[in-house]
Amino acid sequence: MNDTLHFPPATGIGSLPGTDAREAAKAATGSFEDFPHLPELPARGPGADMIGRTAGLLVELYARVEPSGWRIGDRPGRDTRRARSWLGEDLDALEEFTQGYEGLLKVQAVGPWTLAAALELKNGEAALSDPGACRDLAASLAEGLRLHLGEVRRRVPGARLVLQLDEPSLTAVLRGQVKTASGYRTHRAVDRQTVEGTLRDVVGVHDGGPVVVHSCAPDVPFALLRRAGVAGISFDFSLLTERDDEAIGEAVEGGTRLFAGVVPGADAPLSDPAGSVMGVRTLWRRLGLRPGLLPEAVTVTPACGLAGASPGYARSAYAHCVRAARSLADNPE
Repeated sequence: MNDTLHFPPATGIGSLPGTDAREAAKAATGSFEDFPHLPELPARGPGADMIGRTAGLLVELYARVEPSGWRIGDRPGRDTRRARSWLGEDLDALEEFTQGYEGLLKVQAVGPWTLAAALELKNGEAALSDPGACRDLAASLAEGLRLHLGEVRRRVPGARLVLQLDEPSLTAVLRGQVKTASGYRTHRAVDRQTVEGTLRDVVGVHDGGPVVVHSCAPDVPFALLRRAGVAGISFDFSLLTERDDEAIGEAVEGGTRLFAGVVPGADAPLSDPAGSVMGVRTLWRRLGLRPGLLPEAVTVTPACGLAGASPGYARSAYAHCVRAARSLADNPE
């Protein structure tokens, strides 16, 4: 699948500032004409945030907002309804701006391990503390994603969907760094094979369609994600170290797409587009990879979601990603 799929040169991560679904859809579809994404607007409040939005997709599992965060409950309440209503609003806006669209379209949801680290059980501890709860959560998420992808296909029938799983807590889960409710201890590390197997199951719901995993945390587990069957890995380029070189070289040679987050996710001065991708060219030289492979292997993105940025900066950042990708294609050396 990876070798036949052509990913366009630039896209967004997911979240945008503001509360207007139509404005956000217009920005995402207008900026990335050949690779738009479904925007997320966390500024609307609980249920529009990353965790609440995905909790609203779960099947036969429900969550509500407590002072400490999102907690799994027995029945759908106001918070679930609010999350689903906002997602419906976002899909309406996306449908409006993608009439007749044919091409790749990206939708995002929180992956099973970040969800297990963030959602609380009735006792206030993270679902991560209970292997059975983790399995139930992953199964519920998989079914919810299957339904969600079906709904997006119905609304944008010409699109080929790319599913992005947001997994910023993945490294902390693997290393036993997720704090318990008291904050004094951490949950034990989850076995790598269990993490990989669960991810593979969730990736599999996309029926052969491409799945990208995004993490803007350091030490992204490239090799584990590739074994779990992802087509692309999305990361904050500034957090890479030379320790990652070998895994990145293997990913590129294995046909895994790199979504290189080179544009800051919060308001910052933007260098010239060529300067933004200079680090990518340097990495390529260091790895001894063919320069001509660059545009075939890299999609340029912001480093993370843009929820914390100003609306003006978010628009500039999207335009900058497109120009930086063009610079990479025109001058890979």
